Amino acid sequence: MTDSANPGARAADKRRRLTAAAAQVLYEQGVERTTLADIARAADVPVGNVYYYFKTKDELVRAALSEHSTHLDELIASLEQLPDPRDRLKVLIEAWVSRRDAAARYGCPTGTLAVELDKRADGTLDVEAGAVIRRLLDWAGHQFRALALPDPDDLALTLVSAYQGMSLLANALRDPDVMTREGTRLLGWLDSLKAPDRSP
Repeated sequence: MTDSANPGARAADKRRRLTAAAAQVLYEQGVERTTLADIARAADVPVGNVYYYFKTKDELVRAALSEHSTHLDELIASLEQLPDPRDRLKVLIEAWVSRRDAAARYGCPTGTLAVELDKRADGTLDVEAGAVIRRLLDWAGHQFRALALPDPDDLALTLVSAYQGMSLLANALRDPDVMTREGTRLLGWLDSLKAPDRSP
């Protein structure tokens, strides 16, 4: 049976397209400026259909956060294919730098959304956005721990803070080279980290 003859498959495809569109449009326009019609247009779904899948804009924001979480899962899964934790962290930095043009226009996808949601008086969506960043911090901490480095969670905080900072500055200055320069500095920093000598 083809997808065109299967209403369940068509519905799942529409929901998937709306979720992906929500993540992209909210990243580019922000929550307050984005309408359900904007997301429907980006997903190529009639606007009236949006309400069948998502009753409110907050539900679409939650779907966008789920999309960010899925992207993080996919990135982590690909990084985990590398045998060396330091190489995993380096490739993570290179992935951030590869998105320098988007960062210069819009900032960090999850970070900017978390900041915007935090300014709202209602709901818990800001906490959900923070949970995605927390997962990245936890994963990075695990890599530093595997390298037997002291204070691995603090090192993870330094790394992710550097990413948020360089994304923010690249966006504020509209200068993707900020990402390139800071990415190079972070790679050098990673190379400089050495496990303590435990020989007697």
